[in-house]
Amino acid sequence: MAWFFANDEITTEYYTVTGEDAAHIARSLRMKVGEALTLCTPDGRRHECEITEITRDGSRHDVRVRVLRSTMCEQEPDVKVSLFIALMKGDKIDDVVQKAVELGVYEITPFLSARCISRPDEKSLGKKRVRWQKIADNAASQSRRGVIPRVNPCISLRDIPDAVRDTDAAVVFYECGGRKLTEIIPKETRSVALITGAEGGFEQDEIDYLCHKGITVATLGKRILRAQTAPVAALCAVMLLTGNLE
Repeated sequence: MAWFFANDEITTEYYTVTGEDAAHIARSLRMKVGEALTLCTPDGRRHECEITEITRDGSRHDVRVRVLRSTMCEQEPDVKVSLFIALMKGDKIDDVVQKAVELGVYEITPFLSARCISRPDEKSLGKKRVRWQKIADNAASQSRRGVIPRVNPCISLRDIPDAVRDTDAAVVFYECGGRKLTEIIPKETRSVALITGAEGGFEQDEIDYLCHKGITVATLGKRILRAQTAPVAALCAVMLLTGNLE
């Protein structure tokens, strides 16, 4: 089943897919009138559709579909996990974004910390964010997500406490140890912020600052994980503890 996302809620029997998705349906997938596809909308609904018309105007394609059935999307986890990942060298964040979306992350926010080796300028960060969002879009479609997780603009570590203020639990993972996740995340938790560091981890004063702001320091075990492994491991653990990997 071809799986796509609509930008708006669908409230009528017919809907028109435009832009890159329409071109992908018509040119790459070579779908035909009468074939089925799924559209997911921002309200968390899944719409089973049938293609009724494919039109082309120069390089532009429009795909008109008829909605056959609409239900709530069951693929979304019942815990909203906000992932805060320190900037890393090269394309390491590409893989983190892809795997995190597949595992059910709600949103991803990159941040700058003292030990970040990668420090791109604002223009470069803008280009990276566009690429990361595209990776998130593709991963959401591949894994049959109900919504596309948002990749937020890069912030400073000092801005994190304000960003996590409304979550049930906010956790920073420190290579020098901390509490076990089983002590922090009960099954009924519905929103979590997970914070992981760059290749060199965190400075002690950064951990002290986050602790002072009410963020809990946690460990991912006795082994030292790579910067790109830690966020994926943490996300897996939270999904398991909240019953979203059952």
